[in-house]
Amino acid sequence: MAFQRKLVAGLISLLGIMLSSGLHAAADMNMRPGVTETSIAAYDLHMMVIWVMVWVSVAVFGAMIYSFIFHRKSKHPVPATFSHSTKVEFIWTIIPIIILIYLTIPAIKLLIKMEDASDSEMSVQVTGSQWKWHYKYLDQDISFYSNLSTPPEQYEDFDHQGTDKGENYLLEVDNMVVLPINTKIRFLVTADDVIHSWWVPEIAVKKDAIPGFINETWTNIPTPGIYRGQCTELCGKNHGFMPIVIKAVSKADFTAWVDTKNAEKKAAADAAAAAAAASWDMDKLMALGETTYKSTCAGCHGVTGEGIQGLFPALKGSPIATGPVAAHMGIVVHGPSSKKMPAFGAVLTDAQLAAVITYERNAWGNSTGDMVQPSDIQAFKAGN
Repeated sequence: MAFQRKLVAGLISLLGIMLSSGLHAAADMNMRPGVTETSIAAYDLHMMVIWVMVWVSVAVFGAMIYSFIFHRKSKHPVPATFSHSTKVEFIWTIIPIIILIYLTIPAIKLLIKMEDASDSEMSVQVTGSQWKWHYKYLDQDISFYSNLSTPPEQYEDFDHQGTDKGENYLLEVDNMVVLPINTKIRFLVTADDVIHSWWVPEIAVKKDAIPGFINETWTNIPTPGIYRGQCTELCGKNHGFMPIVIKAVSKADFTAWVDTKNAEKKAAADAAAAAAAASWDMDKLMALGETTYKSTCAGCHGVTGEGIQGLFPALKGSPIATGPVAAHMGIVVHGPSSKKMPAFGAVLTDAQLAAVITYERNAWGNSTGDMVQPSDIQAFKAGN
């Protein structure tokens, strides 16, 4: 008896440890409540469904265990002779129907609310592009691309040299989406190549970005802060490198940000015009070209220009990088006819386009000696 009591006590203690650790793990893995009204409502609905599932499981397994114990053969050697009970069948049919109706009503209300982007105060167009996001503030005439800013040495540590990962590894960008708080913001989500999905869990926004379609969603962020998300549609080689970072600020700070962006836009336009008017030597073109190539082109064609066999063509020794300059410019500026590569004519400045083409034609042993000037790019655009 003493051994049995110790065994039972040990099992109870073990069960307690398992339950406590399980609850702690569940809290870490559970859905996050988020910060917006809709995200909190989605979390509450999620938890309500979870607890309904728990109580249904307790009732079902409780009935099973009760039957195992009190209706076992040793207690009832002569089995019952009835085959069914209409009353019981009615009860276990009507109860699930009531539970489903109980869960369906709030779910439908929440879905309708989440899809209602009417009466929005501003609109932002979100375009997925391999493998970055393009944001256009339709009311403020601001647009920019947002790229992963995690250094390549952190995610290309194939030899496991112990490169330290940043605090927001693979969830950091060069240009954050800045939004005002307490403002209903409509997002128009699309793509210009393949299907992506724009997802920021803490503001309860997840919408597919499909070429040729514009999907609509919205949010209203009540609290300043930084909220991170990522592409959740397997969109190709660099699918894991399309993070989203939203910075919610006060309305006054948002207005100041818009003014700053407009000033930067004008300064960038002036600088691009000055750069386009200048004549660049080979060293400057190669330096800017290498920087532009590594940030824009190396993800597909590789740092060494060797590409990926069967997926992305090599530039090292290729007919494109060593053939006619005009054909090379056409592919970079307008994209290839196959549409497997985005057009960079509107993404890069004329100086960057000239520099990256010059770099590709003279790096990795290509050594064509060709120099493309920003003025050449302007002339090409004007004629094509």
